[in-house]
Amino acid sequence: MYETERQELIKVLIGKGITDENVLKAFFRVERHLFVPEIIKPHAYSDVALPIGHEQTISQPYTVAFMTQALELDERCKILEIGTGSGFQAAILVDMGMKVYSIERNYEIHQRTQKLFDDLGIRAALIYGDGTIGWEEAAPYDRIIVTAGGPEVPKRLLKQLAVGGKMVIPVGDRNSQTMQIITKISETELLKKEIPNFKFVPLIGKEGWKNE
Repeated sequence: MYETERQELIKVLIGKGITDENVLKAFFRVERHLFVPEIIKPHAYSDVALPIGHEQTISQPYTVAFMTQALELDERCKILEIGTGSGFQAAILVDMGMKVYSIERNYEIHQRTQKLFDDLGIRAALIYGDGTIGWEEAAPYDRIIVTAGGPEVPKRLLKQLAVGGKMVIPVGDRNSQTMQIITKISETELLKKEIPNFKFVPLIGKEGWKNE
């Protein structure tokens, strides 16, 4: 189903600079229409963010592909995702062979995505909680991906990132963020690369924005 639309989306992603073959293959295999509400399924393969309820969105495909490519994944990385949302990003990572741990702060979204993963046989560890403080029990992580924009990089997440690991996180105000790609050189040294002009839902929690 939607095979032509998926092929067209892959062409769009390539046109925007996505070159990682493993990312592109995962985008073809993981069916985005399964992760959006029924009423907007016809738009599932447009390169736009779509609403999934509770003022949350499923990110634009290009953004998901960009962040996934920026992680520079090795075989079977252990990944912490902050903001499970629809589950599409986690499903892409699982399809690529990664070991995924994911946290969602909205209980209803968490429950809905857990059921979807159970139905689809997607094996990832999902919990409900405050993503800004991470998941210490399962740390350290080879990669951390944050799918919401915060005012700064949460210190607890940096602590849970393994030395040599990478974190991709949007940082800025509530309207616009810069994507930070952080490599943890040592416990005291970080290498940062910044790419401007991204827009995400707010990262809410103890080390993020406070809820209005």
